[in-house]
Amino acid sequence: MTELPNGAESLHASAGRAELNGETASADDLRVLALQNYGHFSTMRVVGGGVRGLDLHLARLDAATRELFGCALEAARVRECLRHIVGDRKDALALRITVFSRSFKRDRPGLPSKPDVLITMNPARAAEQLPIRLKSFAYERVSPRIKHVGTFELFHHRRLAQIDGFDDALFIDSSGAVSEASVWNIGFFDGQRVAWPNAPALAGVSMQLLQEGLRERGVASESRRIAYADIGKLRSAFVSNALHPVRAVAAIDDSELVVDRNLIAMLEACHESRALQPI
Repeated sequence: MTELPNGAESLHASAGRAELNGETASADDLRVLALQNYGHFSTMRVVGGGVRGLDLHLARLDAATRELFGCALEAARVRECLRHIVGDRKDALALRITVFSRSFKRDRPGLPSKPDVLITMNPARAAEQLPIRLKSFAYERVSPRIKHVGTFELFHHRRLAQIDGFDDALFIDSSGAVSEASVWNIGFFDGQRVAWPNAPALAGVSMQLLQEGLRERGVASESRRIAYADIGKLRSAFVSNALHPVRAVAAIDDSELVVDRNLIAMLEACHESRALQPI
């Protein structure tokens, strides 16, 4: 049996395969990320060596790297790392690309710092089909346009929601508008058109792919303010993220929603219509 680098054996046992800048990652390599918790990431599903919306993932990773570290992140470098870790596997995989910097200076964060690319890979799980129930919280993420690694509040609010008998958390901003769920974008449907909240939130890749698919199908879709006070007037809702592109919402707090199977099937078809882009 081939020996793993120091610290890597336990890492692989707990997190599938992990590579840093195209090489097997050890625990020592990840010490900076664990202690500083400063960086950003993107999660994607790889199928047959391709990713839907890969160009969107790469653009978002580059933009966030420029904002957080003052440096570009070349798409070619990321794709090389992706190809290395995936190899010739054709099964469905869940990958997370985390960008951080071992040269980042906590006392001089304004200095540019060279980005490191960590990729973790696991077999993709089957998407959950059961509708979820959301509990609302008054909360706004810091820098919501960035998918940053500071996820404490997201899972803490999910925990609070589950303690109260719900499945997940929905965030309401200081103006009383719906923004996003814990690790999801959310959309609403009135029977004619899809509405997306325009409050500050992450522009999820799956959400963008759904919007493209809706345009191609001629289904009306708009971004607008969705007040929490109006949730009881809304017909249906769904959430979306990279690993679960579409999932129905059965209720928000005490407001029951219509679980529209035809809507979910149409949205799933919109997502599947997006071409797989080779890594």
